[in-house]
Amino acid sequence: MRERRWLPRPTTTLDSTTVAHAVTALREHGLLLEEHSAEADRDARIVHQWRSWEPEATFFHYATQDTHTAASLASQDPPEIDKLPALFTAYPDADRVLLPRYPVHLTAPLGEALYSRRTHRDFDDAPSPCPPWPPCCRSASPRSTTSTPTSSAQWSAAPALPAAPARNSTPMAITNVTGIPAGMYHYNSLEHSLELLSKGFTRQDTIDLCAGQDHFGGAAFLVLLVAVIERMRVKYRSPRCYRVSLLGAGHLGHTFALTATALGLGPFQTGAFHDAAVVERLGLNNTSRTPVYVLGAGHPNLEPDPERSPAPAGLDAFRSTPLT
Repeated sequence: MRERRWLPRPTTTLDSTTVAHAVTALREHGLLLEEHSAEADRDARIVHQWRSWEPEATFFHYATQDTHTAASLASQDPPEIDKLPALFTAYPDADRVLLPRYPVHLTAPLGEALYSRRTHRDFDDAPSPCPPWPPCCRSASPRSTTSTPTSSAQWSAAPALPAAPARNSTPMAITNVTGIPAGMYHYNSLEHSLELLSKGFTRQDTIDLCAGQDHFGGAAFLVLLVAVIERMRVKYRSPRCYRVSLLGAGHLGHTFALTATALGLGPFQTGAFHDAAVVERLGLNNTSRTPVYVLGAGHPNLEPDPERSPAPAGLDAFRSTPLT
């Protein structure tokens, strides 16, 4: 912090007293730190540790670090909303592909799926068969509604995983699934159907959306997780709920990966994607609905390309890597 003598000389619009009051207010709110103080030293340590991610990630993490209690949030005025957003996303005018209703049982033991799960980067040209494919859709969406709204800002749903994935939307990009034309779709979890958003989707489209990662180009389909901010905001009033949205996407991605593995598919997930390209392709407004995660799967290549597979760790790698 500058010394008080640094304050500007009086002017017609701004005098030293006004500036001094502003400095005091900024200090009280933690926006100015006194040099060599404990707060300034801590701030310097944070900047050093987070220096590659400054300032966006640092601000998000520390600005949402302390959450409000349920009681304090309940005492606040309800959030301002134009109308209660729908609990489920649907495109009623879109052409539909009704998915098979008969159940596909996941008979693989949980331990087998856990230990067999790998992130796949090499796929062959075999299509993903439709009968074992729908469970991947359901693993990425809520299963059922367990209660009706008790107020204008509260609902509850029972997803197949923890957190709040019911407040996400699950568009899909299909390139190589038996019986389903390539294109952009939305998975309607109430109807168990795919709603056509646009026709056509190619291997190059997959690569372009996934930030140029050509090893994902052979995937049979993508699941593009979209956070529906308006649904989150009307129930969770603290900005910390954005953390919950990202955590929910992570839970969803793990369930998707285990489901795909149990079905004999090769799953992958990536946070490296071109947001603007996904937004444009899906026709999102990128304000109340914004993409947060990309999942995908395909028929794994049993004879992978060695150039796309990481080399096995040798003795030198273990000699130079601390294992504690």
